Amino acid sequence: MYKVKFGGKKGKTIELVESPDMVAIRTKDNKELEDTAMSSRSRELMAGSPEVVAFPEAGVTVRRVADEEGLESTVSRRDQARASLKKDEDIRFAGRVLQDAKTGEVMLYTENFFIKFKDDVKEADCLAIIEKYHLTIKSKLPFAANSYFVQASEGTGLQVFGIAEALLKEKQVEFCHPELVQERRFKTIHPLQWHLGKTTIGGKSIDAHVNIEAAWKHSRGKGVTIAVIDDGIDTDHPEFAGRIVHPFDATENNNDPRPKDTEDNHGTACAGMACASGLQEGASGTAPEALLMPIRLRSGLGSMAEAMAFSWAADHGADVISCSWGPSDGEWWNPSDPVHKRLTALPDSTRLALEYALTKGRSGKGCVVLFAAGNGNEDVKYDGYCSYPGVIAVAACNDSSRRSVYSDYGDAIWACFPSGDFGWKPFQHAPPVSEGLRTTDRLQKEGYNAGDYDNSFGGTSGACPGMAGIVGLMLAANPQLTPTEVKNIIRDSCKKIDKKEGAYNSEGHSTLYGYGRIDAGLAVTNALKSAMPATGPAITGVLRFANAEAQNLLPGGQFTGNFQTPQKLLGFSLKLQAAEKGMKLRYRVNVPGAGIIESKSEGDDVGTINGRQRIIGFAIELEEPASKKYDVVYAARQKGAAARITAENGRFCGTDKKTGKTIEAISVHLKKRTKK
Repeated sequence: MYKVKFGGKKGKTIELVESPDMVAIRTKDNKELEDTAMSSRSRELMAGSPEVVAFPEAGVTVRRVADEEGLESTVSRRDQARASLKKDEDIRFAGRVLQDAKTGEVMLYTENFFIKFKDDVKEADCLAIIEKYHLTIKSKLPFAANSYFVQASEGTGLQVFGIAEALLKEKQVEFCHPELVQERRFKTIHPLQWHLGKTTIGGKSIDAHVNIEAAWKHSRGKGVTIAVIDDGIDTDHPEFAGRIVHPFDATENNNDPRPKDTEDNHGTACAGMACASGLQEGASGTAPEALLMPIRLRSGLGSMAEAMAFSWAADHGADVISCSWGPSDGEWWNPSDPVHKRLTALPDSTRLALEYALTKGRSGKGCVVLFAAGNGNEDVKYDGYCSYPGVIAVAACNDSSRRSVYSDYGDAIWACFPSGDFGWKPFQHAPPVSEGLRTTDRLQKEGYNAGDYDNSFGGTSGACPGMAGIVGLMLAANPQLTPTEVKNIIRDSCKKIDKKEGAYNSEGHSTLYGYGRIDAGLAVTNALKSAMPATGPAITGVLRFANAEAQNLLPGGQFTGNFQTPQKLLGFSLKLQAAEKGMKLRYRVNVPGAGIIESKSEGDDVGTINGRQRIIGFAIELEEPASKKYDVVYAARQKGAAARITAENGRFCGTDKKTGKTIEAISVHLKKRTKK
């Protein structure tokens, strides 16, 4: 038996046992085993051995060999197969397979380790311990202090578990475990999805939507970046044109997140649920003007690539991270399936990367992370990913405002979003009326069907990115929201559905629906309200733009200047509303050719009346003593720039130099400082 600890010296121990009848085989050049040259002896021993699980990104297949004469003979055949395969030139590795002692889940181990030393350990001491165990540093990790991804020498094999155990006993080491990889499953089933507004299908009226049009009156997601981590995204699809930012393939460590394998169709559909622009005869996501950060992750659960996907998103400006994948689901129609209660723990490497995104992303406000609840009709408490505190677990509901038959449930479910469903007589579950909401598909014949769109994508895979787009609308309305504040607003912006069977508790929570089906219009309205102080000072003003009417400054940090065709900012005037005694406001703009223009008194218009000129920077501040009680936080969108820029308290947003990018929209928010 082999042991792994997640959570440090006093953490949770996972016990692994050796499978008597499985072989893990890694081919050269990631070829399929059937296409690999093998000796006649190897083919004889592997004949009739079915694939149990595959890790195509690593070229690994796990096969089950069996012998009719019993267990002892099966073990012998397995070992003979391993010995023969090792002699074949095109086989890189043929090793034993480990399984979770409790659940039987196949666990692929590598000769790599995740190590995190305590924060106060000096780097030289970290390196000395790594050298002591004859390990090679593959990379120093960005998402946690004193953390490393290291490698043992090739051929170490199962000794990695003993090395990890010894490392964890070192007093300087906080966390350490081998890289253990499980099969990653997408949260999709018989796919059906449906519309975001009231409609009629087959003569029947369907009114069980998320009220997206009310939300779009305020925002369509412009200026917000949604990262979709999945199996690859067709970035050439016209629905995403001009809105792709910081693409990344976490599995292959390059900047091409496009699908690489024929079955990599899932990510493009998920991305469309959040970000499709709504072309004529096309599809629309819930945030059709948001930027899309496509991140390809084809590696298994617990891989270092998984951790790096979250780290990349946080470091490159993602506001929202959508994950429609996770551990294997049990058979939703089979209550006796033991997989329903198979616990999948969150490895320390992934957990720390997730915490990094939740706390360090968005310049310290934290990325909002969403996970699909799953399609096993089972309790999410066994899924260490979507039940992790801080993330938003999204369930699926149907066009009759009831739970989709497959959708997972539990205390961690935060909200539900409309998705596909189908009838199931044994559960007395009626079939849906709708066929499904259109979403993007891989171009031409490479996706789910021959077209560029799919009408039949569903499961909680469809629900999660749909909700992620709504979160994007909320952050566009109020960029200052933290992940916790987003969750709280969602809680207060859900419609209670299926009240008779939903079993909502005294706090308004249902294990089936969370706090209910999200109302996008209410969520955006509440996000705006949260930015408005109930009492106290606020900054108001009027902004001038080229080729457009003057606009009142929107409250709560909402961007002003969201024109269909972007227009350059020419100038503005600002005032304090409900000001306290002694409060004074100053502001400046930078106009090339004219220099820095400063307000002389509150309400002054600063800028240019010459439409040929432009503003490339501005600064706003309070004079003392008010500056000690309030922060002035502001942001801008620049021509040609993918992400917004921010500043506060008199620092220039943009530039105070002679040249810079044209500012096309700004937001301003007065925020009272909290006492420490």
